[in-house]
Amino acid sequence: MAVKIRLARHGKKGYAFYHIVAADSRAPRDGKFIEKLGTYNPNTNPATIDLKFDRALGWLLKGAQPTDTCRAILSYKGVMYMKHLMGGVAKGAFTEAEAEARFNKWLQEKQGKIDAKANKLSSDANAAKKAQLAAEVKIKEDRAAAIAEKKAAAAAEAAAQAAEAAEETAEEATEA
Repeated sequence: MAVKIRLARHGKKGYAFYHIVAADSRAPRDGKFIEKLGTYNPNTNPATIDLKFDRALGWLLKGAQPTDTCRAILSYKGVMYMKHLMGGVAKGAFTEAEAEARFNKWLQEKQGKIDAKANKLSSDANAAKKAQLAAEVKIKEDRAAAIAEKKAAAAAEAAAQAAEAAEETAEEATEA
């Protein structure tokens, strides 16, 4: 039985949500599976991945073949790197403690990159919100200036009409 680590699609139309599963390669995509290894939600930014690290590594060490997308997910989470390190330990290239130290160093660097991306996204959102607010304030000031201009023109016109009416009454008074 050839075991594949692959995605099983869930969620609604246009809003996919995936389960990462170990399944027989002959089983249908959303059908029977051997074990659920985690979930993958591409709808968030960055994508949300919950993975049972030890179980995924165990299946890889037993010979399960990941699909291309699952390989990318497993690589992102470090499962593929840990499998690589375990191969080095098995060949005697280095000790298990050294492999663990290398993996922890890689994991810290990876977490730093993820945090930096999340911070950049939030700061970009805040900057966009401030720019939108500044644009709204400018529009409000422009509208207020236009209204004040109209009111000043209307007041000037009313004053001109009042002065004209006063002149007419003064002319009528002098004529009489």
